[in-house]
Amino acid sequence: MSDGKRLHRRPLRAGALAAALTATLALLCCTGGAGAFFLTELGGDGGDQLRLASQDCTGDFRVEISGEMPRMSQYGEIQLRNAARIIKVGQEMKVTPRGWVIAVATAMQESRLRNLANPTVPGSQTRPNEGVGSDHDSVGLFQQRASWGTVTQRMTPEYAARKFYEKLLQVPGWERMPLTRAAQAVQISAFPDAYAKHETLASTIVNALAGGAARTVPVGGGQACDAAAAGRIAASGWTAPIPGGVGSGFRTADRPAHNGVDIAAPKGTLIRAAATGRVLVSRCDPDRAGRLSCDVDGWPDKGGCGWFVDILHAGEIVTRYCHMVTKPRVRVGQTVEAGDVIGQVGSSGNSSGPHLHFEVHTDGDRSSRGAIDPVPFMRDRGAPLRGAE
Repeated sequence: MSDGKRLHRRPLRAGALAAALTATLALLCCTGGAGAFFLTELGGDGGDQLRLASQDCTGDFRVEISGEMPRMSQYGEIQLRNAARIIKVGQEMKVTPRGWVIAVATAMQESRLRNLANPTVPGSQTRPNEGVGSDHDSVGLFQQRASWGTVTQRMTPEYAARKFYEKLLQVPGWERMPLTRAAQAVQISAFPDAYAKHETLASTIVNALAGGAARTVPVGGGQACDAAAAGRIAASGWTAPIPGGVGSGFRTADRPAHNGVDIAAPKGTLIRAAATGRVLVSRCDPDRAGRLSCDVDGWPDKGGCGWFVDILHAGEIVTRYCHMVTKPRVRVGQTVEAGDVIGQVGSSGNSSGPHLHFEVHTDGDRSSRGAIDPVPFMRDRGAPLRGAE
């Protein structure tokens, strides 16, 4: 899906929809309209890109505290150095890279990666600091209160990071939790959903500072690069929706309006949510004749996406999953976690054989204007779509 004009909608943030248009499609493709549902609370600051830093997954994950820092528009050198300190402590404690991403994202929310003093906390302003906060008696990178340690301890980045990790490691199942739940279990914040919006940028920072570590999954007591599939979740929080190789690519020369990629797989193969998010759409997409005929195999030029699901993720990323064999296993408004099964591969809608049509959209824009190539997007998150490169 989708050759031709389809799903022409304004971005979710604009709060408006337009009608879907259809067009002639090629092999293994779909089209048709799908209702949109508004959800903006998962938006975040994932748009910034680090410069002068490799995002490649090196496997050694070496982090430098005193060396030259990457440059980015939203965070300065001091803040990125604090992120490096957080990662370094995690490495020393043998916490997996997923924990580094959670810790960095938490400090982004709590202090914008600054070691903050507090005018209501005696002695804090005489300690080295990078600004002043005013949240109760909280100080430091993680805005830890008095029960976490002395003022001097809490305003020492390494101590603060260590205390965060110690509590995180006590949370059962934290590695597979959505980031915001894991962070909240440690912080007990008044704004428990605020951490999720930092996950994308926190992963980028970890990749830049620690050799692509956010692109790894735990395997055999170590960390494997670019292996998030079959329900294994990368430190970035992403996983490939199904195993299998990409056949038809994104906006190729012969299919310039193909707004996703087609991944061949046997009928009945489980489809998993690529990341934690909220279900926007879960229904049958009408074919060109307006028929809701998704319970039978489709054919080329039938039109429609068949049974399909759209999910909104942090950073206003939307993923789309088309041609399911039966009604999806999720409902509109449901929160799903990365790796949750949302349906099964089929051939409903505009299709000539079993496969998953997978799309990625940015800025909450479910139309063709928001579509981007899923191959580099998923590769950068350690969940590559195989056979595409």
